[in-house]
Amino acid sequence: MADTRTGSGETFSAAERAAMKERAAELKAQATGGKGAAKREREAQALIDALEALPQPDRTLATRFHDIVRSEAPDLAPRTWYGMPAYAKDDKVLTFLQPASKFDTRYSTIGFNDVAALDDGEMWPASYAVPEITDDVEQRLRALVRRAVGG
Repeated sequence: MADTRTGSGETFSAAERAAMKERAAELKAQATGGKGAAKREREAQALIDALEALPQPDRTLATRFHDIVRSEAPDLAPRTWYGMPAYAKDDKVLTFLQPASKFDTRYSTIGFNDVAALDDGEMWPASYAVPEITDDVEQRLRALVRRAVGG
C-alpha cells in the first residue's frame, strides 16, 4: 500500500528513513563501543552533540528538558534514540524528546516509554505536546520525570 505522505509510493518518509538510519548507527555504536563508563560517556556526548545540532527553538526546549531530567533523575543515562535526546534506565529508554524539526511538526513532544512508572488506572498519557517550556510546564515536567523513575 502506498504511503500518501510521500506521494511516491514509498512506505516511509525521508525523515522516518533518516531516523531509522540514525537508530541503526546508534545500535552499531552500542555493539562495538565498549562497556561501562566509556560507553556512558560516549552516549552522553552523542546527546550533547544532538542538542547542539538542533535548530532554534528546538535547541532551547531540548536543553531545558535535558536540565530537568539531569536534575530530577540524575541516574538516568543520557543518550540518543533515533537521533533524538533520550534518557534510559537499565539500558531502556524511559523518556525522550521528539523535536518539532525532526519530522516537521507543529510542536515538539516529550514521550515516556513503557518502563516509565506513569501507570494510572486503565489509561494514561505517554506523550505530551510541548511548544515551549514555561515555568508551569517546567514544574509539571519535573513532577512527571520524578514519577516516571518511581520517585
